[in-house]
Amino acid sequence: MITGTGLLTALGSGTEKNWKALLAGQSGIAPITRWTDPKLQVNFAGELKDFNAEDYIDRREARRMDPFCHYAIAGAEMAMKESGLPVGLEKPNGYDPERVGCIVGSGIGGITSFEDSLKNSLEKGFDRISPFFIIRMISNMAPGRISMRFNLKGSNWGPVSACSTSAHAIGEAWRQIRYGDLDAAVAGGSEASITPMGIGGFEAMKALSTRTDDPTRASRPFDKDRDGFVMGEGAGIVVIEELEHAVRRGATIIAELVGYAANSDAYHETAPAPEHEGAQRCIRLALKTAGLQPSDVQYVNAHGTSTPFNDLHETKAIKRVFGDHAAKLMVSSTKSMTGHMLGAAGGAEAIITSLAISRGVIPPTINFGAADPDCDLDYVPNQAREKWVDVAISNSFGFGGTNAVLVLKRYKA
Repeated sequence: MITGTGLLTALGSGTEKNWKALLAGQSGIAPITRWTDPKLQVNFAGELKDFNAEDYIDRREARRMDPFCHYAIAGAEMAMKESGLPVGLEKPNGYDPERVGCIVGSGIGGITSFEDSLKNSLEKGFDRISPFFIIRMISNMAPGRISMRFNLKGSNWGPVSACSTSAHAIGEAWRQIRYGDLDAAVAGGSEASITPMGIGGFEAMKALSTRTDDPTRASRPFDKDRDGFVMGEGAGIVVIEELEHAVRRGATIIAELVGYAANSDAYHETAPAPEHEGAQRCIRLALKTAGLQPSDVQYVNAHGTSTPFNDLHETKAIKRVFGDHAAKLMVSSTKSMTGHMLGAAGGAEAIITSLAISRGVIPPTINFGAADPDCDLDYVPNQAREKWVDVAISNSFGFGGTNAVLVLKRYKA
């Protein structure tokens, strides 16, 4: 059961601020403000614009962390508060710390700290490296610090699986709860990779949109004129609980997580397998774990990156799995508004999917103008749609051929 959410994206800090912007079809993409490099063609991304780490973390402590860790802690605090679980070590627990875990990942981790430290070391010498460099950089410091902050003594680790990272984190937390190892978990992902190396690396791969004349319209999933993804950043963190644990303490249940699967294309470093064969198997496996049929699903929050290959092959995978029912599905990509948050994308999109189920509104795919004859599903173009759904899936696929699919359902007491 999902009982708490913490969402930080280019649309704002906080779940409600994001939800309002998503339903309005707003874009969070804008020119990069933190740095400039005239040698790079791509100069826009989905930066967090209203975030202040010191709203969540003591200033001295914050200096010892990378931004991806700031975002993770903020998202965890939001999720814990919404869930009704106690916040801070000074308050009575209300839960058994040894039965609550933290599984929060990052696709890239502390790249800001790595770049800053390398530049300083090249200028002043490697004997001037900060003693905090390693703990600022390594990605498992996000779940580590969250665990310390909230006294969570269950399993504490962070997956690293590119753009599937936080979907894997949520799915594996769900598995541990199902196996009886945990009563609850803080799970999801965080990313802060809008740096010269982050943008430059993806630009060198020709993976990014180069629509510099109109950044707000650059992320255009499933559109005929899509030309690459747009980098985003932030965090998507949830509190997941075992049903009886949540009901016993009177928690509000946002949505029920009922299925999860993870697998591999085993095909290529960056390109999806033809017709996204791995994704097809992953969706089928996730539905099997949920005890559901393809015809039970009404909404798909697509991976939908706005790259030519992903959107084409994801569409084909959906059509293969769902058959004639695919024409009845609502499919949308919220990356059109947030940008691609890499390791945080799956967590953010799991939250968005759970809200779509609980509130009866499907967020749109914005910037959808020119129809691609090979992408011919209902992508909920440009405007949110009021529609109650009982079952939805959230797709996450990453470099290295890694796939993760979450199945969410409306909770009925």
